[in-house]
Amino acid sequence: METKPTHEQAQLHLQVYEMRREAKLRQGREWFFKNYIVQNLDDAMRIAGPGSENGALSMMVLSYWEQALRVAQLRSAPRRPVLSDQRRIFGVWEMAKPIVPQSREKLANKQFLVNLEKSSAAVRDLDRKPVTGSHRCHASVHETDALSGGISSESLNRSPA
Repeated sequence: METKPTHEQAQLHLQVYEMRREAKLRQGREWFFKNYIVQNLDDAMRIAGPGSENGALSMMVLSYWEQALRVAQLRSAPRRPVLSDQRRIFGVWEMAKPIVPQSREKLANKQFLVNLEKSSAAVRDLDRKPVTGSHRCHASVHETDALSGGISSESLNRSPA
């Protein structure tokens, strides 16, 4: 049984979503979706290397989503708003995916963008599952849990208890 978020958890949730309004993050998202077209880590270093303005913008976008999804995964904040960003989650992951294996190896960090990867997989699974009839009204709750790792996407078509 899920409990209501505490005041502190709600504040954290609001802070994460308030960050999205910051001009620099908006600039980062705009640049990322227009320009971050890479096939490998060398491409990423060429267009958005460490220490460059473009590097800062791309890492701002990637780290924002990684942290926002981590907050959702920890269930320390309400998860419903994350669901509204399914396409962004999937889009950011698809654009970053080519660099992830090399980045994990180079950084010696197997957890690099792991929350983005897992959430993108959940989004992809949700897109493959039709939600019809009486299950439609319950889908957002189940989908939200699937995005945050709360339940498997296979349980989406089951009737709620």
